[in-house]
Formats: sequence, C-alpha cells, structure tokens
Amino acid sequence: MTRTCSVYGFAALLVALATSAEAANLWGLKQGHADLASATTLAMGPDDILFVGDAKGASVFAIATGDTEGDPASASIHIHDVPKAVAAALGAGEAVVNDLAVNPRTGTAFLAATVDGHPAIVKVDGTGKISRVALESIGFSKAVLGDAPADEVVGEGPRARNRRDDSITDLAFFENKLLVSGLRSALASSTVRELAFPFAEWDDGVAVEIYHAAHGRDEDNAAMRTFVPLSIDGQPTIVAAYVCTPLVKIPVKSLSESGERVRGTTVAELGNRNRPLDMVSYEKDGVGYLLLSNSARGVMKIPTAGLESAEELSEPVQGGGTAGQGFEQVESLQGVLQMDRLNNEMVLVLVEADGRQDLMSEMLP
Repeated sequence: MTRTCSVYGFAALLVALATSAEAANLWGLKQGHADLASATTLAMGPDDILFVGDAKGASVFAIATGDTEGDPASASIHIHDVPKAVAAALGAGEAVVNDLAVNPRTGTAFLAATVDGHPAIVKVDGTGKISRVALESIGFSKAVLGDAPADEVVGEGPRARNRRDDSITDLAFFENKLLVSGLRSALASSTVRELAFPFAEWDDGVAVEIYHAAHGRDEDNAAMRTFVPLSIDGQPTIVAAYVCTPLVKIPVKSLSESGERVRGTTVAELGNRNRPLDMVSYEKDGVGYLLLSNSARGVMKIPTAGLESAEELSEPVQGGGTAGQGFEQVESLQGVLQMDRLNNEMVLVLVEADGRQDLMSEMLP
C-alpha cells in the first residue's frame, strides 16, 4: 500500500508539474526563484496562476501554482488557530497570515504569510490540509513598481509610518489586466495601476481623487484599502472602500482615458473611525451584493442594484453618520479580517476571536 500511494503521489506530482509548465508557457512565466521580500496581498488569475503583492519589494509576482485538483462545491475548511496550525505544518516557530485568496476552480485557499520573519505562500486544500508552496524552482514573472514610496519611516509620534507598506493595498485580475491599488511617491499619492498580463510594460498608474464625506473635502493622498471589479450597467467598474469609510466607484476605462488623474464617484459614506479590511462580490437569489468587512463596523452587506445611477455625495456627513448607498449589518459574521468566496454559496473567512485567528467556511448571507 505504501508503494502504491507513493506511485500515485509521484504521478500526481508529474501532472501538477506539467500543468504548471503549460500555464508558465502560455503566460510567459520563467522557471526560477520567486524572490519575494514580503507576501502581503493575493489575487487569483487565469490558469491557476496566483498573483502575489510584495509591498516591501514594491513588486507583483505571477506564480504558476499547478493547483488543478479539487471541487469548490464540496470544499469545507475549518482550521482552529490557523497561524499556529500553519507554523506547525511548516515546521516553524511563528506564522502571521496577511491575506487569503481562493482558487475558484478547485476550492483551494492560498495564504500570504510571514513565517519566522520570512515571506511564504501557504496552500490549504478543500479538506484543510496545509502545505508550503515552494518558491525556489517555480514558473513566475515579476513586475516592479518603480515609483513606490521609499522604504523608510516618516513622520513622528503616532503618525510615524512606513508608506512603503501601502505601496500595494489590494489586487484584482480583470479582463487580462491586473489592477493594483496603493500609494506612490507623488504629491497625489493615491493610485490605481493597470498592469497588462503577461507583464510587459511599466504602468505609472493614475492619481485617484475622491470626495471624502466624513472629512468634508476632496482627497487624493489616501490609498483605497480594498476593491472589487464589477460590471455596472454593462460597464467594467472598480468599487472601492477607503478608511473612514467612503465607498467609491471608478469606471475601469477612465484609468487609461483620463490622463494622469481620475475622479471617483463617492456613492456612500459608511461611517467614520473605521478601516475597511476586505470585500467580495456575489449573487444570491439573482441579486448582486458586496460583502465588506471592517475594523470597527462589522461586516456590511451592500446591494449592487442602484450603483449605476447613484449620484456623488457632495456634502459633509458628520457625527459618524452614513449616507448614500444602503447596507445592512451581518450579525452572524464577527471579527472578519480577510475573506474570499469559496463557492457560489460559501465564503472563506479569517476570523479573530478570543485572542486567536480561525479559518472557517461560512454561508454567504
């Protein structure tokens, strides 16, 4: 039996390697060492390719995972104290989970992690089995963000921070382009970049200006924290959330047509003193929704109907109030740090509670 299992395992490895090689050839990936300086943000791409945002290195990697086995419809992941479980599975002392992304074709989850102080990509299959994605000999390509903020702490006291940490805040693959939000080293530092894939050309990105209703002014220096691409009235559109908490829509075509600056339409103010953490889109009973997790205001379920005709907020919203596109609080989801759709009916969430972080499959509300 041991020999039979070994043969099957070797055969599966050969299939995975062949599939990874096919993806690498198709998308111009080269075999080598993916030299991540950090692993902070993830998004799935075509043919089981995983995009990894490396904020420390101000780079984006495309990695051929070879992940072809699994059925998202039957995937169910429940891992108690996932940082501890990851550390144990990888033979490490400590692990921190920074982001997660689910392969929609297999139900496999990938985690961007810091393990014993080093970047790591962790694979969690649909049954909850944990393994490390080897980066030493893998098909990959890399795009460097040359105008990223300097890797240094600026400011003093409670305002001191390293703006390089926000060089990449979120990723999404949409219509053969990788959309990248974050900060750049410019006076108007909030930016969105369109990177053609395969990675071929450098994109300086465009400055993004919004009206921040809780602050009562136009702003162009705060990065969008999380976003999703949607089709709104037949038009590809980014819907993004910012700290303190404007919800903004930006037509994707305006990123290339507007020159060096684009103005987003603020369609909602979701309340101040709050940091949006992650967002997914989904449909239930034929109705479209956004699911937005927040640091201080829980999880919000936001209908997408009406976004196409939503007018821009133009007046201050004071006292922590809300305005614009409506939403409802999802009381069944508490402490959600990261999330991604697991299948048509479930969402995979990283939840913080009682001093630990659990990875769980939950029903979409």
